[in-house]
Amino acid sequence: MSLSSLKGLLSNYSPVSTEKDDEIPLQNESDLESANRSDAGNGNSQGRKSSKVIDGRVVSDAIIGLSDGLTVPFALTAGLSALGSTRVVVFGGLAELIAGAISMGLGGYLGAKSEVESYRATLKETQNEIFSDPAAASSIISDVFAQYELPPQLVSNLTNHLATSPKLPSFIMNFHHTLQEPSGARAFVCALTIALGYFIGGFIPLVPYFFVGPHGAFIALRWSIAIMVVALFVFGYGKTCFVNGWKGSRNVRRGFTGGMQMVLVGGIAAGSAMGLVKGFQMLADSGSAEEQKAENI
Repeated sequence: MSLSSLKGLLSNYSPVSTEKDDEIPLQNESDLESANRSDAGNGNSQGRKSSKVIDGRVVSDAIIGLSDGLTVPFALTAGLSALGSTRVVVFGGLAELIAGAISMGLGGYLGAKSEVESYRATLKETQNEIFSDPAAASSIISDVFAQYELPPQLVSNLTNHLATSPKLPSFIMNFHHTLQEPSGARAFVCALTIALGYFIGGFIPLVPYFFVGPHGAFIALRWSIAIMVVALFVFGYGKTCFVNGWKGSRNVRRGFTGGMQMVLVGGIAAGSAMGLVKGFQMLADSGSAEEQKAENI
């Protein structure tokens, strides 16, 4: 691994504190100048823009919200359609959407808050360990660099520098615990993303019910199934390709498999809900019929 590569690796992690970053003396000034010239020759300037546009955690939150939103409300509306009343489907679906979005959002908020609290607790424990046992901290530094097969003298220089650096807690958190500091708005963004994803995903199967008559639930159900087959497949395909890549026949096959899996999961959920509602309705009808017979007798 070259010196410039090592500097690039370390620069990918932001420090915990807001103080100005200290330069790490890798070897000497000539090495640093050579590394800087190498970076400039490769077009990797310090002012380059990051290729990361969207936080991966935001994407994960959106996938969680959409996944539940595209399956749970669809299963509910399909089950309620067995009753034959459009009004029941719309009101029941909207009530479930609102309650589900609030519940999912609160769950995401509490989960993100726990993530922040866990990070702070780990950071405090790391700072106490550095203060009480500097030798253990130095051992951690050496272990981190050992996997990169760096020259022993370079590892020694880096260890000696970081052992007395105020950025040592940040280094250990990033490279040893592999934890990055959550942003202050992480909990709110997480809650909003999951809740919106759930509501948007769940509103799709309800759309056809707004365009049929009071007793046209079965007609709307057919349109809802057709729309959801397409929506589930597109979501499954996009989710899979977002992770694995969009180009290449192998990624296309993976996307197709992911889309079909989403359709299968949504179909099983909707079919199970509809079957249960039908079963309960038959039990209720049989019970009322027996009561009428008893009254006639």
